[in-house]
Amino acid sequence: MVTVEAATPSDTDAVADLWVDLVSEQRRYGSKLLADPNRDAIRKSMAHHAVKDGLAVARDGDDIVGFARYGVEEGPLAVTVTRGVVRDLYVVAAHRRSGVGSALLDAAETALRDRGVDVIRLEALAANDDAVRLYENRGYRPHRIGFEKEVETDKNARAER
Repeated sequence: MVTVEAATPSDTDAVADLWVDLVSEQRRYGSKLLADPNRDAIRKSMAHHAVKDGLAVARDGDDIVGFARYGVEEGPLAVTVTRGVVRDLYVVAAHRRSGVGSALLDAAETALRDRGVDVIRLEALAANDDAVRLYENRGYRPHRIGFEKEVETDKNARAER
């Protein structure tokens, strides 16, 4: 039986390994993040979030099978709402479509609501149909649309026309 709970600092390495898996999978959807070169930085971020109660894990026995990293958006600009952000949500393949992702999202939403947020933002790569479907089924709607264009350089030359 899978349970969802707040992560502890001792979960940091296992969650960082799952984040590397997440980033590796996201490459097929067009992500530009590199997995292994970011392992140390993300491990530190996960440790920070675990201490600040911004990291939930899904456990199947002793194994962590998913996580959600979240927090309240901070910045120097004045805004009309307090926004919560779900930065990452990941479930290992063997536990997908079994409610684990929804349970992790529930945990993040509850924690953010308890911190007084008015809205919650999250992102999914446009080509990741499963993630988009999960979020839309949960009531999330597109708020911004990102655009990307490859720049022609010597390093990144386009094919001859």
